[in-house]
Amino acid sequence: MTAIAYETVTDAAGRLPLLAPMSKVAGRMAAQVAAHFLERPQGGRGILLGAVDNVPAAKVIVLGGGVVGTNAAEVAIGMGSEVTFAVRSAGTAQRLSHSFAGRAHAIVADQETIQMLCTTADAVIGAALVAGAMAPKLISARTVAAMKRGSVIVDVSIDQGGCAETAWPTTHSQPTYIVDGVVHYCVANMPGAVPRTSTFALNHATRAFVLALADKGFPLALIDDVHLRNGLNVHDGRLTCRAVAEALGRPYTPAAEVLGVHCS
Repeated sequence: MTAIAYETVTDAAGRLPLLAPMSKVAGRMAAQVAAHFLERPQGGRGILLGAVDNVPAAKVIVLGGGVVGTNAAEVAIGMGSEVTFAVRSAGTAQRLSHSFAGRAHAIVADQETIQMLCTTADAVIGAALVAGAMAPKLISARTVAAMKRGSVIVDVSIDQGGCAETAWPTTHSQPTYIVDGVVHYCVANMPGAVPRTSTFALNHATRAFVLALADKGFPLALIDDVHLRNGLNVHDGRLTCRAVAEALGRPYTPAAEVLGVHCS
């Protein structure tokens, strides 16, 4: 098998261009989903995201400041909620503070701070990602037990294992379950709920890479493009993505080596 993964193809800035469209869709959906499942008939606390008639806005915590997190925050802010980012680095917090210009708070959070934020939140959006690897477990089962009854966790990271210890994959037909009174939405492939938007967005991002593979074939397309080559995860029985190999406890072989060439 030769497997090229969308999740590890890169661009010149080191970003993940084939994940970005679906991350944008999932992030924007996350705020909508949180709003829906905060409704009492869905098991939630029975509150709106936005403030109305002197009733405070809902508190939304976004774990992660990447594409998913920023898109989730944009929609949540647009719906009138109070948004706080919890991120790992001061640089990310500074970037978010500048980008959102006072519309959201951004703090560098350790595990203890994340627990405090989650227990005060009405909705938590899990948007943590480690490229090609399992998502970090940021929300402990103990934290979930201390959260408000009827609060909501939308774990967008579930495709990489989830960032909550209490998260397991659900489906669009049965999207939620409740643990310790907290509604968990953990649908794998969230963008599948909006297939027309997702298809056009994904096609736009993948077209150039698909055409390169069609025109040049394998392995020349990968030899000529280091960013496409970064997407190679499996070839000839060997794992060529370090993060995947480490996650599975298997040997790692650089892509250049399995391609049999000296690549820059």
